[in-house]
Amino acid sequence: MIYHVVTAAKWNAALENGFYEADSLKTEGFIHSSKIEQVAGVLNRYYKNQADLILLHIDETKLTAPLKYELAPSVNETFPHIYGSINLDAVVETEML
Repeated sequence: MIYHVVTAAKWNAALENGFYEADSLKTEGFIHSSKIEQVAGVLNRYYKNQADLILLHIDETKLTAPLKYELAPSVNETFPHIYGSINLDAVVETEML
């Protein structure tokens, strides 16, 4: 299982579109995601004091886009990166944060 933080508005748009794409897919070529033990750090670094957040629980075996684990030098940790849109059936649970 891997995880991705998204705003409620962006998740609702994904439900309408039938797939999810983060802005980083266009700017960096992939969607950032995390292992469960990395979620707290991601929330603290990038989403502090932000409301209406949802944590997507993604079954990586159901992803249709390629998944690669790559080093993030800024924190010296390996993170899962999704190289394409997230198909909605790969999201097995959503959790309000």
